[in-house]
Amino acid sequence: MKTVLIGVGQAGGKLTAALQSFDQQMGFGAVLDAVGVNTAKADLQSLPFETVLIGQDRVNGHGVGGDNELGAEVMQSDQTEVMSALDGRVTAEAESIFVVAGLGGGSGSGGAPVLAKALKRVYNVPVYVLGILPGQNEGAMYQVNAGRSLKTIARESDAVLLVDNDSFRASGESMSEGFDAINQAIARRVGLLLAAGEAVEGVGESVVDTSEVINTLRSGGIAALGYASAEASPDAEDNINAVMSTTRRAVLTGTSLPDANTADSALVVIAGEPDTIPRKGVERARRWVEEETGSLQVRGGDFPLDSGRLASLVLLGGVERSERVEAFMERAREAIEQAETEQRSDPNEMWHNDELDDLL
Repeated sequence: MKTVLIGVGQAGGKLTAALQSFDQQMGFGAVLDAVGVNTAKADLQSLPFETVLIGQDRVNGHGVGGDNELGAEVMQSDQTEVMSALDGRVTAEAESIFVVAGLGGGSGSGGAPVLAKALKRVYNVPVYVLGILPGQNEGAMYQVNAGRSLKTIARESDAVLLVDNDSFRASGESMSEGFDAINQAIARRVGLLLAAGEAVEGVGESVVDTSEVINTLRSGGIAALGYASAEASPDAEDNINAVMSTTRRAVLTGTSLPDANTADSALVVIAGEPDTIPRKGVERARRWVEEETGSLQVRGGDFPLDSGRLASLVLLGGVERSERVEAFMERAREAIEQAETEQRSDPNEMWHNDELDDLL
């Protein structure tokens, strides 16, 4: 899937840089271009692509200080400048646009929904958001920001590919080390998904293409991406168990959103040397995902890749009813209650009432 990346806010800019770097190192050519947008001038200086500083008349390049309402207002006011920076970048070759943002801060959580809405009005390709949830220890303000932003972004974009920081950071890591490791892990997973169907080494029996990724995300709402890999045997028949075990690990322990194993749709991609990918294993893995998720829309295929390992990528669409999302929305609501002493209600109704107001 050929795409243009737009990193909004500090976390969004850094992850966009990691995604572009991974794509270039692997030679996939799936990332056509990238732009960074922020209210803080310092956060844009290290990004290796064109940047746009917004809100200079409001915050003078110093950021919005975690205020996502101000972040939304600034993006609304300066969206013309951002859209101008995309002129000539979103070409006919582009099959999607990804807005990349941390949902806990101010510029990303506030600006991403506004930008996604504007992009959908202008471009006739899917507009997705790659959103990063804050960890549980990142403070009440970040939980509230992310809860409000997530509700709004899910409505304004074609789908939100969600990443939970807590599912990636290892114990004992510093904050900066943790975020760097998370960015590299996300870049590997998302980069492989974007590259599916692009010009790669070898020809598989049933190669995944862009339309299958888009159709998996078509139900909208929230999506998650699982990943696991293992050493490959030269003989495809010997790799049936490896394909099954990596697929199970990808869904059960390797997803960007843990416990997201109930989905409306799914795509199973087995990456590796074409001669080492067992067709029987791919089909068994697809059927297992169908049973595990309860979805009748489970697609599957190969991703020919010059590697001594086999990897399973599992894209899950429509996972907003998962325990992890409900638990996060409950956490965000509790943060509001602590500040405003609001009455507790059913977290399952978060998506259907105004208890946690939309950002826009």
